[in-house]
Amino acid sequence: MAKILTGRKILIVEDDYLLAQVLADMLEEAGADIIGTVGWLAEALAIATDRQTQFDTAILDINLHEQETYAVADLLTERGVKVLFCTGYSTIRAEYQHYPRCIKPFRVQALLAALVKE
Repeated sequence: MAKILTGRKILIVEDDYLLAQVLADMLEEAGADIIGTVGWLAEALAIATDRQTQFDTAILDINLHEQETYAVADLLTERGVKVLFCTGYSTIRAEYQHYPRCIKPFRVQALLAALVKE
């Protein structure tokens, strides 16, 4: 796989542990540096508000254990972090329609293409 994500620092916010690990492996193979994977809203909010943790991209599942991550997207966007929703939801709130997203189940190439656009 080409190293098309070299230099990118990515946070993965996903409550399915196995999917988070697959994403991390796939993105690292594409050259990204994974700064962490989190599966709970409180963890994601803590990282989103921690200015010491530096990264340029976040992949967010919209629903973490029945809690929505829209507030995380807002905080990260304010910091200049690019947000990509990776979700099983076919629709999202209207005010978040402009965010790029990949619908689960997704193909690896579709996810990488969405990240490269960002």
